[in-house]
Amino acid sequence: MEIKYKFKTKPYKHQLQALQKSWRKHEYAYFMEMGTGKSKVLIDNIALLYDKDAINSAIIVAPKGVYRNWLEKEIPTHMPDHVEYKMAIWNPAPNKKQKKDLVDLFEPCFELKILIVNVEAFSTKKGVTFVEKFIRSSNTLIAVDESTTIKNPKAQRTKNLLKLAINTKYRRILTGFPVTRSPLDLYSQCAFLNTHLLGYGSYYSFQNRYAQVMNRKLGTHSFRQVVGYQNLDELTSSLDSFSFRVLKKECLDLPDKIYTTREVELTPEQKKVYKELTKYAVAELESNEIVSVTSILTQILRLHQVVCGFVKHDQGDEVEIKNNRLDELINVLQEVQGKTIIWANYQYDIKRILKTLQGITGTDSVATYYGETPDEERQEIIRRFQDPNSELQYIISNTQTGGYGITLTEAKNVIYYSNNYDLEKRLQSEDRAHRIGQTNKVTYIDLVAKGTVDEKIVKALRNKLDLAQEVLGDEKWKDWIN
Repeated sequence: MEIKYKFKTKPYKHQLQALQKSWRKHEYAYFMEMGTGKSKVLIDNIALLYDKDAINSAIIVAPKGVYRNWLEKEIPTHMPDHVEYKMAIWNPAPNKKQKKDLVDLFEPCFELKILIVNVEAFSTKKGVTFVEKFIRSSNTLIAVDESTTIKNPKAQRTKNLLKLAINTKYRRILTGFPVTRSPLDLYSQCAFLNTHLLGYGSYYSFQNRYAQVMNRKLGTHSFRQVVGYQNLDELTSSLDSFSFRVLKKECLDLPDKIYTTREVELTPEQKKVYKELTKYAVAELESNEIVSVTSILTQILRLHQVVCGFVKHDQGDEVEIKNNRLDELINVLQEVQGKTIIWANYQYDIKRILKTLQGITGTDSVATYYGETPDEERQEIIRRFQDPNSELQYIISNTQTGGYGITLTEAKNVIYYSNNYDLEKRLQSEDRAHRIGQTNKVTYIDLVAKGTVDEKIVKALRNKLDLAQEVLGDEKWKDWIN
């Protein structure tokens, strides 16, 4: 079916296909890999429905690191010129302009009204109350960007969003990888669209169909544990009627990713502390009758911090251990050409790298993008990095903040100074550079301390293994810590 609609930005073939399949439907999922332009598809979908008088408002829910990007970039870039709209961003403590913008959304008008909300707002009574009021006042499409943020059916924000969604006319979810830990991740995301889309009205009936569950006993307590999955072909087939799935390799002529590793030798001080912590970790875990994923990952985290060059005491203070990691980073930067993203898992690392690079290359050549970066500065940092003529050559970020929703296609190199062991965050962060607009081959460089958890984490991520699943069962954790 031909869509009679004047696009502001020309869609790729796969984007047009997604729009054709979805725009009339009341609930739909865009399972489009990072970098394939799912934001544009949603914006065109909203505009089309507005053109047809099907809606007069839209709510876009997104993670903290992403939601401002909708306001400042995505919507201004892709919303057609013929659509008049007014937009506001939810803030629990708005400044004067933000407050006026929010109030204006409730004024009678012919313009499309767009409310952008941080997903965390749905954990608060204030945020829920405001969104509920907005929904009551309009015919609304609500969309959740990076919908894995609502995969936990027990989380308060998930529960609140599902209740609110019932009262909206159209619902959309967007994510590149809807399954990050298990197929059960799908339930809440699809329930947001419609609780009956998958044919199961409760999480437990869904779990019984698609998971293999065993009864376990711990002392006097009993519990049910997922030990495997079943009927997955059926589940995949069920998604087809209300979702569009596309991978970059299927639709984009992007240059290749090039992966390489730079070995970092531990100093004698690091080796000593690492050995001591290893013994402690093994003793701690072996002393527990039941070993949880959380306790294993905590021990791995402590060992990983030593490898990166510091220890964090129980009081919260960080103490540096003499290490070679920063020196190796500088060596790498001297060997590569072009703009570079540096991912670091710990704020301690980010601050050390920033101070060092500023001393070598000057303050204008480097910027940080993480939790302490003011919201009002973030978009300007991205703009400067994306400007090929600007002095900004290096962005230092963590995957929790910079790994979602931003475009950094001027980067030719991506360096993982220290990795987060969350697979989803690794995949997301890789694709900040490798997405629509990239014309260069992108080189990904992992700094790795051989023979440590550092090496094992990188290997797991490269093989697209989820670490939380890897360390479970049959005392697998010993292979990681010893």
